[in-house]
Amino acid sequence: MKKLFKILKWTGIIVLLLIIGLVVYVQTSWNKKYEAPYPEIKASTDSSVIARGKYLAFGPAHCGTCHVPMDKIEDVEKGDINQPLSGGWTLDIAPGSFRAPNLTSHPELGIGKLTDGEIARTLRHMVGSDGRCIFPFMPFADMSDEDLTAVISFLRSQPPVEHEVKRTELTFLGKALMAFGVITPMGTKGTPPKSVPIDTTIEYGKYLANSVGNCVGCHTKRDFVTGAFIGEPFAGGTYFEPDPFSYGMSFITPNLTPDPNTGHIASWSQDVFVARFKSGKVYKGTPMPWGSFSRMNETDVKAIYKYLKSLPPVAHKIDKVAYLAGEKVPKSAM
Repeated sequence: MKKLFKILKWTGIIVLLLIIGLVVYVQTSWNKKYEAPYPEIKASTDSSVIARGKYLAFGPAHCGTCHVPMDKIEDVEKGDINQPLSGGWTLDIAPGSFRAPNLTSHPELGIGKLTDGEIARTLRHMVGSDGRCIFPFMPFADMSDEDLTAVISFLRSQPPVEHEVKRTELTFLGKALMAFGVITPMGTKGTPPKSVPIDTTIEYGKYLANSVGNCVGCHTKRDFVTGAFIGEPFAGGTYFEPDPFSYGMSFITPNLTPDPNTGHIASWSQDVFVARFKSGKVYKGTPMPWGSFSRMNETDVKAIYKYLKSLPPVAHKIDKVAYLAGEKVPKSAM
């Protein structure tokens, strides 16, 4: 009996020391600094460039969905595209409380103190001006130089707004993911294009769906702890649990591939697809930024349609995309 007690005692001590060692390592190692190149992007004062940037920010790139105060998000969704991007949106998930920063030209509380290169590096390489890793919520790494210039030019054109946004705060899990290199800056997949011709083509649709609108980011099943994709591209299956804007509802993204049996839009014509984008929300709690996407011009929507129709079909049945408050979501659907 004494021998067993001794074994248990030393086992407990060893486990405790391992836990202490783990906590110390995470707390002292999570805030890593990274190097990344500064893209040669220079903001323009040309009105047409700024207009393109504003279109992207309040349209397909949907910056206005996050970079406004929480009580202004619905205003933007309903059409207020003159709302300053002063930040404040908050997302509370397992790795931490993530807050969208102030993107107005305020010299201290916004981006006024940052160079064009620092802003471009953050958007393209997920490395902040202080070298920290930015979690992958802004999938614009492969946005063209032309569009990246337009977005930064628009941001520079905004008047400064004195709105202090508290910094993102990571939980122990979030810090552990950083410390052990599970989360690292996500850069480009290749060399981003200088520009992409705007036309109703598959190529332009691919660019919008993957590098601007981030359709792939939600319509591909992923792990929300690490952000890793764990499903076939555009085959749906990402589960969105209830949040402050979902009115208690939860959602599962549909399969957008042209599989004839399980593809959500497989039977849709181009006209039906365009009309759906223009009609906005069906469920008021949906995580899809319908307000922003309803402002997309028909050229962009038609290009996305053609691209989605060109995808290889994936058989992935999503029985239901919206669950009412209190309605149980079957585990098989997540």
